[in-house]
Amino acid sequence: MKLTVIGSGYVGLVTGVCLADTGNDVVGLDQDASKVEMLNRGECVIFEPGLGEILRSNMSAGRLRFTTDKPAAIRHGDVIFIAVGTPPKDNGEPDLRAVYAVGDDIATHADRPKIVVIKSTVPVGTGDELQARLDRRARVRCTVVNNPEFLKEGSAVADFQKPDRVIIGASDAEAAAAISELHEPFIRNQRPVYTMARAAAEMTKYAANACLAARISFINQIANVCDALGIDVNDVRRGIGSDSRIGFQFLYPGAGYGGSCFPKDIQGLIHVARRAGVQADLLESVHQVNLRQRQLLFNRISSRFEGDVKGKTVAIWGVSFKPRTDDIREAPAVVLIEQLLEAGATVRAHDPEALGNLRGRFGDRVVYCASAYAALDAADALAICTEWNEFRSPDFQEMRKRMRRPIIFDGRNLYSLDTMRRQGFEYFGIGRASSPAAQTGPTNPADTPAAAQNREGCVR
Repeated sequence: MKLTVIGSGYVGLVTGVCLADTGNDVVGLDQDASKVEMLNRGECVIFEPGLGEILRSNMSAGRLRFTTDKPAAIRHGDVIFIAVGTPPKDNGEPDLRAVYAVGDDIATHADRPKIVVIKSTVPVGTGDELQARLDRRARVRCTVVNNPEFLKEGSAVADFQKPDRVIIGASDAEAAAAISELHEPFIRNQRPVYTMARAAAEMTKYAANACLAARISFINQIANVCDALGIDVNDVRRGIGSDSRIGFQFLYPGAGYGGSCFPKDIQGLIHVARRAGVQADLLESVHQVNLRQRQLLFNRISSRFEGDVKGKTVAIWGVSFKPRTDDIREAPAVVLIEQLLEAGATVRAHDPEALGNLRGRFGDRVVYCASAYAALDAADALAICTEWNEFRSPDFQEMRKRMRRPIIFDGRNLYSLDTMRRQGFEYFGIGRASSPAAQTGPTNPADTPAAAQNREGCVR
């Protein structure tokens, strides 16, 4: 089938690459000429495990290419996927200008009937509005379908290829059947396809993300209560997660959720509820809990240094909002770095994939370190914001040699309290009793050869 995917971000790129991999003829359309040039050279513009290999394989096979030519791309596809951004406005309402602009382009250039599939996350009623606009403006019949994505950054390829379910929102049976057929190669393990009204599909996407975000905010609030009462939240998490009605997924306390979906979609659903005249107390609380949680690490660092972090050096391990991605949108680490810099601290950051994006955000205000250990040189504290695997079993003796003070603020609860005590660290987790201060005194960086010898991996 001839397909066009408009937008080459996470959703659009994964969608186009995976559909090309099942034999479809796919054209990716993007307005960013430099991104299109990179993609046509076989260079993946985002870090997503496995995506680059499939991209290059299908380009070599002639099934996938990218362009900035709107008329040609729109004429190419029998099915056109819309995968453009819907960022929140100041009031939380999703900004749909890009979606409707794409609809206008389709109406202008469509030369034969098209199925127009919304992959972008949009409020209830967007599909109906887009259909009405196309009916008014297009010279040919364009049928709108909502086909929400449920991809997790870091495992997006696997999620697309082995979905839990496929949701198709359509009022036209033939259009729904065509989109179901496109997904046939991915549901041979008997995963269900649910066909429903467009509005129901739009609400399903919002409701799914809101439910997952609510679980995160719930366990974070429980963790804060545990902190106040001297209880280890991990004991509580195991106790409730073992209940088959609850389970463990998205029940790990931390420094708050981030990324391109949960923060935006919670605000979007709140806006939908308000527009419908419905009070959204629970959703508003989920959002507020997360905003507070993202302040937690800075508050603890500030408290430990008696409200004055000016002149202190803080190492940051992990700046992407989650592991296995380079995405820093709404990342707790970004919030922490902004607060530390504003308070006069020096920040030395390491992340396996996201330093380029961080540099784009902070420029030379941050020291960017090629290794986790280099980030620790002369640091007064370490803050762990992302649970990359390489941080789980570090050389603690090497860490202590490099740091000015052996203090760890662990926003992802990577280490056991007993290990931290044995290793002589002052350790602050989330929802756990903190370890006592290290018994050895602070290390003078001038007396630490390793600190002087390992700065070459860090740049501003």
